[in-house]
Amino acid sequence: MLLIPAIDLRAGRCVRLHQGDFGAETRYALEPHEILERYRALGAAWLHIVDLDGARDGVQANHATVTALAAERSVKLQAGGGVRSAETAQGLLREGIARVVIGSAALERPRDTAQWLERFGPERIALAFDVRLDERGEPRVHTRGWTRGGSVSLWAAIEPFLAFGLQHVLCTDIERDGTLGGPNLELYREALRRYPHLAWQASGGIRDARDLAALAALGVAAAVSGKALLEERINPQELRPFLPNASFPVSTCAPGRS
Repeated sequence: MLLIPAIDLRAGRCVRLHQGDFGAETRYALEPHEILERYRALGAAWLHIVDLDGARDGVQANHATVTALAAERSVKLQAGGGVRSAETAQGLLREGIARVVIGSAALERPRDTAQWLERFGPERIALAFDVRLDERGEPRVHTRGWTRGGSVSLWAAIEPFLAFGLQHVLCTDIERDGTLGGPNLELYREALRRYPHLAWQASGGIRDARDLAALAALGVAAAVSGKALLEERINPQELRPFLPNASFPVSTCAPGRS
């Protein structure tokens, strides 16, 4: 299993939200490029970049920061947040993003999204579904920075894309995101049971190396982690099995808050 560190951007700064709440934000003092360099030094091969402003408002307010990170070319980036047109996706790919993440558009415009999978190739597109469990435990997809939706199940949302070669699916349990409460293992176990051929990326709640090992044991392709890595809650030695370019000794910088 691959560990993909996450950098969430709001107004050009690295932040983390608690359970998707824009009013519950932790802001980190390090610049995005400094955080990228820290993760590169740890051995990360990929980074996950989210434009939170874009995810909520549909306008890529952090575009310049994202493309500047891509220009460093020290790690591969998968980036999303506000990607709602073929032109936007193509622009990101041209500017060095290795994989574009499609979120809200996958639910709101599935026909267009399917065409993007065909046009750009399934290896270069990941679909992101952010879910909350309903009273029956069914994962319901939310969009627009987690502010809308809830009527469509994760399983129904995925179905339209299977015939178009869908490979990469990032699934975030919103209730666990930013909580350090542990990932929803049952959610990913069920996802893999239903769609074992998909490369699932698990996100939300990761707190320690035991969580990473548990996800790896399930068979997910990747784990996306933000807060636990930003706050250096996991020893670099414990991260090494999940970071393909890891080598030691490793020098890191302590994060700050503002």
